[in-house]
Amino acid sequence: MAKDSKISPEERSLFRESIGTVRRLKHDKVVHPATRPAATLRRPRRGEEDQIAIQDTLSDDYQPHSSADSDQHAGFARPGVQQSVLRKLRRGQFNAEAELDLHGLTVIEARTALLHFLHQCRDRGFRHVRVIHGQGNSSHLGRPVLKGKVRLWLQQLNEVLALCPARPEHGGEGAIYLLLKRH
Repeated sequence: MAKDSKISPEERSLFRESIGTVRRLKHDKVVHPATRPAATLRRPRRGEEDQIAIQDTLSDDYQPHSSADSDQHAGFARPGVQQSVLRKLRRGQFNAEAELDLHGLTVIEARTALLHFLHQCRDRGFRHVRVIHGQGNSSHLGRPVLKGKVRLWLQQLNEVLALCPARPEHGGEGAIYLLLKRH
């Protein structure tokens, strides 16, 4: 550390006293623990029957009203969501409070896991979450299966206010950011 002639010895001493003991870090990377709601099997509680009914009514054949909503690269937003919020969501400026990875799941397993995840997010008050559906590279059909279905399912759920593809550093076209309603 080069000494700066503009800093007096008194100022240097005062600074060292004010910051106290310093500990050198072994690395400069911050590791954030994943906050994924654990998937557990249990009998539905009162009120969860509605969630199960919603799951049964989610259509794989749902067609959005506008052609812009059907574009995989475009986002989806309910009326009333502010453009500034959508911009922040698209830019990945919200920290994901929870994440769900659907890799390797069948369509039925993915739908169940997604609804369970959203239910837990609602209970915990999470508003910004990420869902990883994958790009379909490992699909036996040779094309994405979950990618389109997840988007369509989410557009049918009233608690989803907006969604858009994730930034490349957060999964790119294999993941989406969600903005959920306040609980």
